[in-house]
Amino acid sequence: MTNLAPPPATPPDNAPVSRPRVAIVGGGPAGLMAAETLARAGTFDVHLYDAMPSVGRKFLLAGRGGMNITHAEPYEQFVTRYGARAAALRPMLDAFGPEAVRAWVHGLGIETFVGTSGRVFPTEMKAAPLLRAWLHRLREAGVQFHQRHRWIGWTEGALRFDTPAGELLAHTDATVLALGGASWARLGSDGAWLPVLAQRGIGVAPLRPSNCGFDVAWSAVFSERYAGQPLTTVAATWTDGAGQRVRRQGQFVVTATGVEGSLIYAMSAPVRDQVEAHGGAVVELDLLPDLSIERVLGEVARPRGSRSMSSHLQGRLGIKGVKAGLLHECLSKDQYADPVTLARALKALPLTLGAPRPIDEAISSAGGVAFEALEGTMLRAMPGVFVAGEMVDWEAPTGGYLLTACLAGGVAAGRDVADWLHVCR
Repeated sequence: MTNLAPPPATPPDNAPVSRPRVAIVGGGPAGLMAAETLARAGTFDVHLYDAMPSVGRKFLLAGRGGMNITHAEPYEQFVTRYGARAAALRPMLDAFGPEAVRAWVHGLGIETFVGTSGRVFPTEMKAAPLLRAWLHRLREAGVQFHQRHRWIGWTEGALRFDTPAGELLAHTDATVLALGGASWARLGSDGAWLPVLAQRGIGVAPLRPSNCGFDVAWSAVFSERYAGQPLTTVAATWTDGAGQRVRRQGQFVVTATGVEGSLIYAMSAPVRDQVEAHGGAVVELDLLPDLSIERVLGEVARPRGSRSMSSHLQGRLGIKGVKAGLLHECLSKDQYADPVTLARALKALPLTLGAPRPIDEAISSAGGVAFEALEGTMLRAMPGVFVAGEMVDWEAPTGGYLLTACLAGGVAAGRDVADWLHVCR
């Protein structure tokens, strides 16, 4: 076993004092931002370790469809997107919120714009130029990168890494763990750290899928015919964690096993909790969100002569394809034949969602290190060890909220490390 950085011997009184060595474990947005925060101070040796051959892999993949950096909605509304953990995250977001994120991106030479939905994107819509500029700045600031170093715990106070050269040890003055959650394990965030911390008495919550799809008990005929079909211009109504009814317009996709897409992700946290508690959750779909129930009922009840109800709905209301298929899937023949029941279903079609899809398919994860186990960002039970990003027990919807909180958490961890080392030394 190679000792990567043995602890230095006590220097004589006239010897120069060595700079504190800080290890950042995890090369996602939170880890990279913690490294930048410490490197900017100019008084630390910053080493970043990552299990993958290159850093920022999930960051790059998330940006393939358009790199959503943050959100431009009013800040007080922005903070509420973090649900039950909004108060715990608030100090970090106050210190490094959406405006600070945009200013930071601009400082990397990347221009941004606000989309019609309020989401903020780089002008080129890509993550790669941003990541390249960021890594260049980190290397110039002196951050040392160690790829293919998989963290596996501690031994006698030293960090243990599994590497192609064998197991290595790293002695540090402080450590930031930024290992992500458990979604998209192939990109490096596999949640393997959770039992390591739990064994040391750190309070952790099980990792669960967030921003995820759900299973639906489709019939074989419906699944085979409509899998992959998008439902556009629909609205969904569901019950949130506070028992309030929430309605949102958007789109989603029918899959062979259920549903996924932006509208489904928006409801994923409360629906997941309901499924865990009750075995399922019912949401209501409005297939004609731009029309009133009175208008829909009037069109459905119009005389249709010899035309079938399917032809009538297509001609009068434009209901066809997967929307028409959903009506047949969710209604009995008698319900479909009754104009009042059918009209109500077009405006509030009940759809029962089952289990969330596996966590590795999810965009993000919930659970992780409990805020109650932390003093700021430092583990109460392990002085000198800090955590940041998706490792901590919070969750947020897509739309720039995830990335903003990860960056803010990285800044907070970096500042906490600097303050702690200043006091300790």
